[in-house]
Amino acid sequence: MARKREEKILDVNATMQGSLVFSDPVNLRINGQFEGTLTTRGNLIIGKSARVTANIRGENIVIGGKVKGDIQSTKTVALTATAQIFGDIMTPKIAIEEGAVFNGNCSMREGKITLVELSDYLSVDESKIMEWVNNGRIPVESSSDGLLFDRHEVESWISQNS
Repeated sequence: MARKREEKILDVNATMQGSLVFSDPVNLRINGQFEGTLTTRGNLIIGKSARVTANIRGENIVIGGKVKGDIQSTKTVALTATAQIFGDIMTPKIAIEEGAVFNGNCSMREGKITLVELSDYLSVDESKIMEWVNNGRIPVESSSDGLLFDRHEVESWISQNS
């Protein structure tokens, strides 16, 4: 009998300060105030009453509140009509509803991710990824920004080497 995977949900309605890091996928919703750094895997929702002053790194990020800081996503960023962003966004895909405020720059790499992003995405140390690169085991390309990895090629490589 297949066991249903338990969904991890964390709903933060308090004022918090510091660094939050989730290495396992989680559904995180912030409705209060948060200051510091935020690194997640899975889904992150910044509620419309939230006030966040932080650099955010994650996969799927939905913002409805106010965020001061840079946002890096390996999958998608969605800004709802109530979102107020004051910082730069780096993501392969973005959706912005009418009414959202976005003051910053947006960079879209069309599925290309950096070494740091790949390390977060795979939950593998950067040194291990560099070992794979140096041995020619993982698909990589060089650019003026450094090493870039095509997420789809990496996912294909993972499925072939699992």
